[in-house]
Amino acid sequence: MSRKIMDTAYQTDTERWDAVVGRDAQADGAFFYAVATTGVFCRPSCASRLPRRENVSFFGTTGEARAAGFRPCKRCQPEGLPRDMAIVERACAALDADPHARLTLAQLSEAVHVSPFHLQRLFKRIVGVSPREYQAARRGAALRAALQRGEGVTRAALDAGFNSPSRLYDSVAGELGMAPSAYRKKGEGRRLYYAYAATALGHVLVAATDKGICRIAFGDDGTELVQALRHAFVKADLVEDRERIAPFIEQIDAYLCGRREIFDLPLDVSTTAFRQRVWDALRNIPYGETRSYTQIAELLGAPRAVRAVASACASNEVALAIPCHRVLQKGGALAGYRWGLARKAALLDAEARHASVSAAAGDARAGAEIRRDLDDAA
Repeated sequence: MSRKIMDTAYQTDTERWDAVVGRDAQADGAFFYAVATTGVFCRPSCASRLPRRENVSFFGTTGEARAAGFRPCKRCQPEGLPRDMAIVERACAALDADPHARLTLAQLSEAVHVSPFHLQRLFKRIVGVSPREYQAARRGAALRAALQRGEGVTRAALDAGFNSPSRLYDSVAGELGMAPSAYRKKGEGRRLYYAYAATALGHVLVAATDKGICRIAFGDDGTELVQALRHAFVKADLVEDRERIAPFIEQIDAYLCGRREIFDLPLDVSTTAFRQRVWDALRNIPYGETRSYTQIAELLGAPRAVRAVASACASNEVALAIPCHRVLQKGGALAGYRWGLARKAALLDAEARHASVSAAAGDARAGAEIRRDLDDAA
């Protein structure tokens, strides 16, 4: 798992200015702003007097700001880590020091000298997952690396920090998308057909077996999506077949353009029983609506399984077909999305807009029918 802890939500100047106005500490590290009249650059949460918008410019790094002739603010010291980020950095370093260790929250909080509650809140806000989920992701990454090197499942499990094969199969089969033994084969003996195309959300790649779709992925570059597919299924027989995949891409394009609300796509995905229940619940969320992770957990009769629900959403390999983008945090925040928060926001906005148009059209049709009935009765 990457230790990059910068927020990727502040991509436009409007979003960045809003963060500066709100002194949003979550934006610290994501960008820096400079003030032409003072010649200094600051972090977004700086408590100094708010400058006029026309005097402000934005930079992705402190180096860029310095290169443009600005000097660091003495008040917020933008070239140093914010205190919250420094705490999380120390926590990540402690977790990274021994991938085999299973540190409890209490042990980790003692190592970084903050309370368990405060650390849990900071870690989740900055990294996007809890310390426990961070450790699990690192074990999963180590497992994948070992399997990709061709190591046996038992040896790979031990090297990745799993205490037993049974614990391995219980916890990572869904994350790998298949049993560990099958993942080690990297698609050996399977034929996958794929194609990619440009859409309103960037490039989409669709891959399918003879049974159905096994991957729908979005990205900024089609060739990079193909490379990721080849890396995941290096031993599979990958065949580019635009004609075979075209009907699937046409459905996706129609959906993104508001001409379609429901998919009719055969799927060939493997997961655990619980994650399948989560995915079924996601597919039942009406177009244009959202649910929280808590609501999904309660619907499944497992109100304490909120993190497991979030993990099931994160493991989804078929974007849109299983609409994990319709799940938000309890307070309405977008939370994570493996294809980017900007895409998640765009999807939700488009669905809400198209749903309201459809509802208005339906009301108009209903009104016309009522008027016709009244005219007939008269």
